[in-house]
Amino acid sequence: MSSDINIPHVDVSGETQRQVVVDRDPQRYLGHVTTVLLEDGRTMYATYPTGHGVGQILLKRSDDGGLTWSERLPVPENWSTSLEVPTIFRTIDKAGVRRLLLFSGMHPIRMAVSEDDGRNWSALEAIGDYGGVVAMSCMGRLRNGDYLAFFHDDERLRVPDGAAARRLIVRCVRSADGGLTWGEPVFVTAHEEAELCEPCWLRSPDGRHIAILLRENSRRFNSFVIFSDDEGESWSPPRELPAALTGDRHIGRHTPDGRLFVTFRDEARESPFLADWVAWVGTFDDIVAGREGQYRIRLMHNREHGRSMHNGIVFGDCGYPGLELLPDGTLVTTTYGHWSENDPPYIVSVRLTLAEMDGKLPVTR
Repeated sequence: MSSDINIPHVDVSGETQRQVVVDRDPQRYLGHVTTVLLEDGRTMYATYPTGHGVGQILLKRSDDGGLTWSERLPVPENWSTSLEVPTIFRTIDKAGVRRLLLFSGMHPIRMAVSEDDGRNWSALEAIGDYGGVVAMSCMGRLRNGDYLAFFHDDERLRVPDGAAARRLIVRCVRSADGGLTWGEPVFVTAHEEAELCEPCWLRSPDGRHIAILLRENSRRFNSFVIFSDDEGESWSPPRELPAALTGDRHIGRHTPDGRLFVTFRDEARESPFLADWVAWVGTFDDIVAGREGQYRIRLMHNREHGRSMHNGIVFGDCGYPGLELLPDGTLVTTTYGHWSENDPPYIVSVRLTLAEMDGKLPVTR
């Protein structure tokens, strides 16, 4: 697959009026954040570790759609034992009971539950005798009300002498009770040469199809996608995506006009924004057809000292974004990065609408 990108780019990284600092500590690394927006369209939670993936889980709340944020909230004591990136989700069970779930990966994957919209939380407890990385990377509700949650499994977690067993496997687990209990892991996809991980769930606008975008960690391929037309019972073979959608830890939302906004860490080899925090604008049909989409956006510039090399390719220590759509059509996307020279990473939100971004596109004649 080509590494060329042929769609326009928009750069809002210098528009500081769009940026809101969620949390910053000049002495500590604040990393991989996820968010959740409650049904009132205003209450938002952000959770992230103090460290690169591992460390004390922190939690903050916004009561105004991400414009301002609380102090760090009290959390259960054993959240300090987290070994992976925390992720947070809303679930609604078949009786209409609403919960918030927070996951922490490695072996075993653990979960905490809030029954009161995040005011109180349980301790982290194992959901089964299995492990995973970036668990859960994504979650989707099926038409029957069940949930599928996805993670990637590094064979080194399971093989006693796993140094040579470097194959990444994407798996999912199912819950029929709104996330209180989960079944055994089910194989979703893997690749003989590519290293597929960090899945992102997208459902088609008509609800009939599911796409999973996948990070490619060997840096020898573009990102990948798989599809299901039977509510996750089976999946198509992995297929490379265009370079325009190549990156790490994709998160996507449908916007009111039917387009998709997908945000991620840019890992397209020929991108002018390589290793920065970016977004892609297009449609679900673009993904199905293998088209490049409409345009890309640089959200923030990851400073050079935060970049490093893997297999000869530069990658940035940023991304892993949360993404929420407010009732007025504003997209609020939140992540960590090296936003200031010589400072550790910190958490920032960027706010925008697609109408604003459309207005920045170059005029064609």
